[in-house]
Amino acid sequence: MSDVIRLLALRDTAVDPAELLAAVGDDGSGGVVSFTGLVRDHDGGRAVTGLEYVAHPGAEEALRRVAEAVAADLPVRALAAVHRVGRLEVGDVAVVVVAAAAHRGEAFEAARRLIDDLKETVPIWKHQVFADGEQEWVGSP
Repeated sequence: MSDVIRLLALRDTAVDPAELLAAVGDDGSGGVVSFTGLVRDHDGGRAVTGLEYVAHPGAEEALRRVAEAVAADLPVRALAAVHRVGRLEVGDVAVVVVAAAAHRGEAFEAARRLIDDLKETVPIWKHQVFADGEQEWVGSP
């Protein structure tokens, strides 16, 4: 793993944003930007009671490729990303990404690209359960 990539994981246990912030600690970073994605209580105007994330066996390697590409393209000093898998309830932390760079603009750009590319390319699928008993898969092939 690159010196820049400090923490990458898929976990079936709670994700603590403080862990990721600590992982990117670096005296040369003037900006640290984090994004925390939470399970919300609605989607498309429908009440959500919970969800489950399921990951392809190659998802962690895909996450590594995303982080490596961000590190190669942008002047970041440190990156971290953890996505939760398994059953989550409304309010649970689903994903956290953190980027540290010498300047805030670079940190914002890297964090944005890290979460956007993760959501677009890493094979993690969401199974939502609605209050009316209906269910749907989001992002599945």
